[in-house]
Amino acid sequence: MEHPLKKFRYCPICGSEKFIEHNDHSKLCRQCGFHYYLNAVAAVAGFVVNEKNELLLCRRAHEPQKGMFDLPGGFVDINETAEDAIKREVLEELNLEADSISYLFSVPNKYLYSDFTVRTLDMFFKIEVKNLKNIKCDDDVSEAEFIPLNKIDIEKIGFESIKIAVKKFIDNEKI
Repeated sequence: MEHPLKKFRYCPICGSEKFIEHNDHSKLCRQCGFHYYLNAVAAVAGFVVNEKNELLLCRRAHEPQKGMFDLPGGFVDINETAEDAIKREVLEELNLEADSISYLFSVPNKYLYSDFTVRTLDMFFKIEVKNLKNIKCDDDVSEAEFIPLNKIDIEKIGFESIKIAVKKFIDNEKI
């Protein structure tokens, strides 16, 4: 298996080419001693359910996974909480104001972007929205639709972590 930091050839501190693999998730500079660990990037996604118990799924407008279903969400910005990130993403992508959110669970993921695999930790939230009438797709979303939980085709969902999360959510909703 290729080391996740293989594309990083030079030490970001001193510029040395002596930036070598230290273990399966870090590199060490033999010149200045800088030790870089590849940690998961924080990402968020949300479950919005309407009064008919249908889940809001979004069609991706861009690569990766363009045209596939996804949940509203995205990366957590620097100096932003996961809670603020999911509220921001739902507003940016769907023009919806989150009235309340509650954390559910997390799933690790691999996100291929610009020929580089970003390791993420996807945090999932249940989002309550009182006014669902103003949905307007924007940003990374080309369209959105509410689908009954028992009619969701998991294979039409793009990312593995989202597939796992949607399955888990549907199973928990049946209880």
